[in-house]
Amino acid sequence: MAADYAVEGQPGRRAGRTRLVLVLLAASILNFADRSVFSVLAQTIKVDLRLSDLELGLLQGLMFALLYAIAGLPIGMLAERMRRTRLIAGALVLWSLATAATGLATGFMQLAAARLGLGLGLAGFTPAAASLVADVSVRTRRASTMAVVQLGSPAGAFFGSTIAGLVAAAYDWRTAFLAFAVPGFVVAALLLWLTPEPERGQQDAGAASQSTAPSLGEFFRTVAGQPTLMWVIAGGAIAGFGMTSVSNFLAVFLARSYGLAVGEAGALFGTVSGVGLATGLLLGSFGTDRLAGKDPRWPAWGAAIGLSLAPPIYWFAFSVPPLPVAIATLLVGGAMLLVFYGPTSGMIQNLLPARMRATGIALYTLLFTLIGSGLGPVFVGGLSDAMATRAYAGAFPVDCPKGLAVEGAAPDIVAACAAASAQGLQMALAVAVSMLFVSAACFLMAARGLKPQAE
Repeated sequence: MAADYAVEGQPGRRAGRTRLVLVLLAASILNFADRSVFSVLAQTIKVDLRLSDLELGLLQGLMFALLYAIAGLPIGMLAERMRRTRLIAGALVLWSLATAATGLATGFMQLAAARLGLGLGLAGFTPAAASLVADVSVRTRRASTMAVVQLGSPAGAFFGSTIAGLVAAAYDWRTAFLAFAVPGFVVAALLLWLTPEPERGQQDAGAASQSTAPSLGEFFRTVAGQPTLMWVIAGGAIAGFGMTSVSNFLAVFLARSYGLAVGEAGALFGTVSGVGLATGLLLGSFGTDRLAGKDPRWPAWGAAIGLSLAPPIYWFAFSVPPLPVAIATLLVGGAMLLVFYGPTSGMIQNLLPARMRATGIALYTLLFTLIGSGLGPVFVGGLSDAMATRAYAGAFPVDCPKGLAVEGAAPDIVAACAAASAQGLQMALAVAVSMLFVSAACFLMAARGLKPQAE
C-alpha cells in the first residue's frame, strides 16, 4: 500500500505513483470519450429520432447532470470510507453499460434513462481520483499531477469525437456507442489488478493520523469557514456553464454552420477539443504551479486571465468566419477557457484537509454539474430554438418543426430552416460564453484570500 508509493522526504518507489496516474489517465480518457460520443453525434441523433434542440440540450444537460449531481456528494463521502480504486472500477463498469444502452435507445425517454445511468456512473470517478492523486503527490505538485489525469478530458474528447464520427460514417450512430462501451471493462480490471490503495494523507505532515472520516456537518463547517474556498468553487462551477455549453454544441455548430458531414464534424471537433483543451490544461496547471512558488495567488490569477480572454475569442469564432479561421480561433478560445481547470482542483485540494478532499471535489463537481452540465446545454438548446424562430421569416414551428424542414418541403424551405437553425445556435453560444466573465470575477475574489493563508 503506502510502500508502493514514494513519499516526500522518505524512501519509496515512484513506479507505484506512475502506474496509478497512468491507469487513472486511461479511466479519465474513457470518462470524457463516452461523454463526447453523444456531442459529436447529436445532429445525427436529432435527425434520426426527430428531436428538438431543447431535447438535445436536456439529454446532454439535465438528463446527464441529474444523477451525476445528486450522487456526487454521497459518492464523495463514500470515497472517504472505502477503497477508492474499487469505487472507480465499479463506476467504470456502470458508465460502460449506460453507454451501450444509449446505442440501443429508440426514443427520447430511453435516451434519457441511459443518460441518467451514464451520469450516475461518471459521478464515481472525479472525487475518488482527485483524492488518490493528492495522496501520492506533494502539495506543490498536486495541480500538475492532477493535470496529467485531467488530460483525459482533451484526449477523450479527441478520440471520442474522431472515432465516433468515423464509426458513425462507416456504420451508424448506434454502433459507435456500442463500440465505446467495451474499453471500460478492460480499464476497470487493470485498476483492480495494478493499483494498490495508497495511505490517506501520507504526503501531509500529521494528516495520516486522521483515521476517521469527518461528518458532513464538519465538512460544511470547514467550507463555510473558508471564503476563499467558496470563491474558488463558485468560479469553477460558473466556468462549467460556458465550458459545457460550448463542448456539447460545438460539433452541431460546425455541422450546421459549415454543412459538414458527421465524420468531418467529428474529426474537427476532436481536433479543436483535444489540442485546444490540452494546451489550456497544461498551461494552467504547470504554469500556475511554477508561478505559485513566487506568489500563491497565481493559480487564481491565471484562471481569471484565461476566462476573461475566452469570450471575445469565441464571439469571433461564432460569427462564422472561413472554416480554417474558425478552427484556429476555436483552438485558442478552448485553450484560454481551460486554463482554470487544473488550478481549481489544486486549490481545492490544498485548502482542505486530507480526509475532506474527496468530499470537497464532490461538492465542486456537484455545483459544476448543476450549473454547467445541468443548465448550460439546456439554456443553449432552448435559446437556440427561440433565436431560430426569430431568424426565420415565416412560421418556424410549422415549416421547421424541431428545427427540421418537414418531409417533402420545397428546397428553399429546407435551406431557410437550416439557415435559421444555424443562426439561432450561433447566437445562443455567443450568449452562453459571456458567463465566463462572472467566473473570472470569482477567481479574482479568491486570489485576495490566498496570500494571507499561505503566509
